[in-house]
Amino acid sequence: MLEDFADNFLNLDIVARAWPILVRGLGQTLLLSAIVVPLGLAGGLAIALLSRSRRRWVRWPLAAWTDTFRSLPPLVLLIFLYAGLPFMGIDLGPWGAVALAFFLNTGAYYGEVLRAGLDSVPPGQMEAARALGLRPWLALWLVVLPQAVRNVLPDLVSNTLEVVKLTSLASVVAMPELLFQARQAQSVTYNASPIVAAALAYFIILWPVVRLLSRLENKAIAGR
Repeated sequence: MLEDFADNFLNLDIVARAWPILVRGLGQTLLLSAIVVPLGLAGGLAIALLSRSRRRWVRWPLAAWTDTFRSLPPLVLLIFLYAGLPFMGIDLGPWGAVALAFFLNTGAYYGEVLRAGLDSVPPGQMEAARALGLRPWLALWLVVLPQAVRNVLPDLVSNTLEVVKLTSLASVVAMPELLFQARQAQSVTYNASPIVAAALAYFIILWPVVRLLSRLENKAIAGR
């Protein structure tokens, strides 16, 4: 029984044969992460800044936007953008659909985290920066925003960790990232070892981030 398990899930010969396409898939996963994380952060920063507007006609639609895309499962959103929009004459392709889906979904989450960070900075910080002669946008960028990011850094790192793991959803739209390539190898070999190898690759990539998150959380607790 143990030999059967090893043959079906830990077959090194099959992993070695599938290794070239797994490496290509890993490269696509890293590239995708390098694209969607900054996109989500940019969208989240825009949401956080606009949510501080005193105008209700800005805040209320923005709150509805954020709640909507935080509530929608990212897989459903991705499938709709990839398979639904072509019926409206809009074909984004795999990369476009994935980038837009992650921008909408992760931007909403990053936005809530950054908004909480901005709210945690005492108003006196902005007033002091303005008293030193800084323009409002410069005071926000150089004084308020760095403090806001520091206050919510563990949450930002945790959210980024989830975003990288969610990139595996791109396999649904046939984007050749790591999980897609592993599934392709599995379908050819009728063996789950490539899936296990992909899981191990995710672990090796994300484990240092998990440890960093733990250290940040411990520092945040110690600093209280």
